Amino acid sequence: MARSDDPNDHKGLIREAYNMEGITLPECRSIFLDWALSLPVDRDQTQALTDLHAIYAAQADHPMTQVLTEGLQAAQKPKRRGGWRSRDR
Repeated sequence: MARSDDPNDHKGLIREAYNMEGITLPECRSIFLDWALSLPVDRDQTQALTDLHAIYAAQADHPMTQVLTEGLQAAQKPKRRGGWRSRDR
């Protein structure tokens, strides 16, 4: 696996996924999970995802673009607060 100069994809996982012919959606999801788990702690995951999506969004027919889009949508959804604060009073 080749290292990358891109701080948002330091292992080059996303870039390599786009270079694989015939890659499937489940394979892209697996690569995305590896990317998310290997992102350095000091790197903002939502910002990294936004930056990567901006780079690759033009390849709309690629399954990794769908995965990146889904990841962005999930990151932007408001999180439900649990506990007593979320209950009606």
